[in-house]
Amino acid sequence: MDQIFKSRIFKGGNDEEFNSLALEIFKFQAKKNSVYKEYINHLGIDPYGIDDILKIPFLPIQFFKTHKIFIGDRTPAITFTSSGTTGTLTSSHALTDTLLYEESFLSGFRHFYGNPKDYYILALLPSYLEREGSSLVFMVSRLIKETLSSESGFFLNNYEEFISKFFFLKKRNDRKIMIWGVSYALLDLAEKYAPDLSGTILIETGGMKGKRKEIIREELHQILSKNLSVTNVHSEYGMTELLSQAYSKEQGVFYTPPWMKILIRDIYDPFHYMQNNRTGGINVIDLANLYSCSFIETKDLGSQTNDKGFKVLGRFDTSDIRGCNLMVE
Repeated sequence: MDQIFKSRIFKGGNDEEFNSLALEIFKFQAKKNSVYKEYINHLGIDPYGIDDILKIPFLPIQFFKTHKIFIGDRTPAITFTSSGTTGTLTSSHALTDTLLYEESFLSGFRHFYGNPKDYYILALLPSYLEREGSSLVFMVSRLIKETLSSESGFFLNNYEEFISKFFFLKKRNDRKIMIWGVSYALLDLAEKYAPDLSGTILIETGGMKGKRKEIIREELHQILSKNLSVTNVHSEYGMTELLSQAYSKEQGVFYTPPWMKILIRDIYDPFHYMQNNRTGGINVIDLANLYSCSFIETKDLGSQTNDKGFKVLGRFDTSDIRGCNLMVE
């Protein structure tokens, strides 16, 4: 059965086809995922009575900190872990097979940006490189490999080497240049060096990692746009607990690939959903999370736009700072 799901997840389709597959995967996970099954039973919900995705119970994301959320009895091929501040519990996401993750992020990249071979990819992700278990490093490493160029690569803390490489590639002018960067590293680059990165696709992944004061995304983008001479700063919405990513190309509005959907729940009633442009908690359906849980109740606050996009507006006050999201002051 799960092999049939894998063949259908990335095919795309209309809303009706997405909802139908989501309901099938929900029933599969409600039966096979012991933690999710226990959570649903605790709520007193009969999974076989669920006939609408709006009735699906979403698993609170903090369960990834306290339980092993995966299906199957095989030893995980890899376990991704979130970055965390000292003394906080970190989330973990065990994958018995990395191929599903790779297909998800590669398909997602092609959906939004095209073929990786059309780019040089330069990555400023020092805090992620300095620890093990980062799903972001795994993803960007593979994207760099997919460019089929030795000129693409990671830069730890050597900004001058990064700038030199960038202008060398810009002068070559035979591919587009894409830069991935954690927020604090991009701010350091902008404030200390202010290189002209015009014409570049600049993707910030969020996160100050305790290096700098947290600021809202809008302020971050204003600083980066001004100091780095880029018209629009792109953003990636991803996390350890998900195998898919949403992207924003301008104005902080994110869009999902076809196998991912965002719902905005009422802060006080998790089974009531908000209309467009109303703030609530972000629920994520990620069909690529086939062997863990595809229905995640995050601690992020957001709103949906009229064109099926969404904005990330901050975090619930009682939640931990997440590495890939910015705080609202």
